[in-house]
Amino acid sequence: MLAEHYETIEAIGLNLFFLVIFLLIGLAIQDVLKKGNVPKYGRYIVWLVLFLGCAGFISKEVIRLIWENSGIG
Repeated sequence: MLAEHYETIEAIGLNLFFLVIFLLIGLAIQDVLKKGNVPKYGRYIVWLVLFLGCAGFISKEVIRLIWENSGIG
């Protein structure tokens, strides 16, 4: 059974790895912003950029899943 679902398990593991990486990046950025006394406007810009990066990754995966399920990809 493991050999039959190896690709699915690998894809789920990779997505979880990216989730952990994004979480760690967010925690590191939060620490740097607090220690650097960054103004609120700068913090909002940094978090916006981080959110857009995460949203782009998530939307790419959603589009890939839709295309694969509809037979396009």
